[in-house]
Amino acid sequence: MKLNNIVLVPTDFSEVCHNAIDQGLKIAASQNFKVRIYHVIDKNTHTYFKGTESINKAVQEKLEGLIDEFRLKYNVEMEYAYEDGSIFDLIHKKADDIGANIIILGTHGKKGFQHIFGSFALKVLTKAQVPTLVVQQKKFTGYNNILFPVNTFTEARQKVMIAKNVALRFDATIHIFKEKVSDPAEMSRIEIITKQIVQEFKKEGVKYTIESADKSGDSAKQLIGFAASNNMDLIMILTEPQIGTNYFNLGPWNEKIMFNEAQIPVMCINPVEHSQIFFSF
Repeated sequence: MKLNNIVLVPTDFSEVCHNAIDQGLKIAASQNFKVRIYHVIDKNTHTYFKGTESINKAVQEKLEGLIDEFRLKYNVEMEYAYEDGSIFDLIHKKADDIGANIIILGTHGKKGFQHIFGSFALKVLTKAQVPTLVVQQKKFTGYNNILFPVNTFTEARQKVMIAKNVALRFDATIHIFKEKVSDPAEMSRIEIITKQIVQEFKKEGVKYTIESADKSGDSAKQLIGFAASNNMDLIMILTEPQIGTNYFNLGPWNEKIMFNEAQIPVMCINPVEHSQIFFSF
């Protein structure tokens, strides 16, 4: 898939999606990317525009209004698109069709996310071929400090490549956060993975620190606590492949991180080969 320096931001016209568009534009402005605002017309659209004679016209006017509003704030090339169908089927397909480098999804947290995007919301992330940035209502202030969890199921290659490129693009510091486990063999694996990551960062001149969880157990809670108390701007996580399919899994650990109460944006990376060229030079 050829990437075309595009940020794809799906919207249901809610305030949190408005924030997602704003964040998408700030990222695009800093990287000379374009933004595509996208709406999938479904039953929620009909509820939103209840009583409107022409749904398509109403959606088009709403999207044009967003373009006009944000054009006053950002010197970024913007387009919009809309179509009928299922969010689950269409968002990742739209990203593929236009060569988007990243998808940005707005959420009120797990409950709100399910309400906004429908019951298959999480599956949008599991089918994406490019990183998906999940944002809440917290405003974008830049990516100065990025939290990079390392645990026994970390698959380093794609995640390291993207972290490296994001850090260099935004002049950010990567904070490697090692999970603490009681099993010596698993702890040894975490140490080996950390050394490999550090070697790559050193080679590329990436600024980094190494932090460790205080104790074993409930690593998601400790990770979020560290992120909140140390003013992290972004958390990067990796999904797990579903054996025998082209999809990926988002387990309870991932969900706790994605829908964190500190409202720290989370970049979800599916381990596909071309994920590494997300912010290529």
